[in-house]
Amino acid sequence: MVFVAPGAEVSPAASVGEGTKVWHLAQVREEARIGSDCIIGRGAYIGTGVVMGDHCKVQNAALVYEPARLGHGVFVGPAVVFTNDTYPRAVNPDGSLKSASDWEPVGVTVDDGASIGARAVCVAPVRIGRWATVAAGAVVTKDVPDYALVAGVPARRVGWVGPAGVPLTEADGVWTCPATGRRFEQDGETLRELDA
Repeated sequence: MVFVAPGAEVSPAASVGEGTKVWHLAQVREEARIGSDCIIGRGAYIGTGVVMGDHCKVQNAALVYEPARLGHGVFVGPAVVFTNDTYPRAVNPDGSLKSASDWEPVGVTVDDGASIGARAVCVAPVRIGRWATVAAGAVVTKDVPDYALVAGVPARRVGWVGPAGVPLTEADGVWTCPATGRRFEQDGETLRELDA
């Protein structure tokens, strides 16, 4: 069963999976496809045609503009913004108001298990890799590798994280998750799990 709180707005043309909860003042637009067992927080906005996998959490006041694509188990923190216009302008060079046909939306892609911290801004087009973590307040302007921990303005890799979200520790060229014991090997700016 889908739960839609009083005051939330879910378009009849949207698809919302079983067990998903849409909280007060949230808006889910036309053609959005939301997976099962997701949480859309108070005042969050899910744009037209956005696709979200199962078990995602979009926290209060997050703005997920189309054509964003979120994998399974993605966390989007409070007040996060996913942009969709490379060259934003309200008007054309002749002064006329821009319409939908005057620009081409570009999206943010977030792969399975990744987390975007509170008030981060992801400037499309960018891809956030699997299990990556974007720190609160970061501004992401380029792709983030799988397992990367990025922070700052603009965001830069400051470490690695595993699926548990805990920063990995390095010894003798092997990165280990202190929470799970899973081991990883770094090759340049990529990380791969050992024994996977």
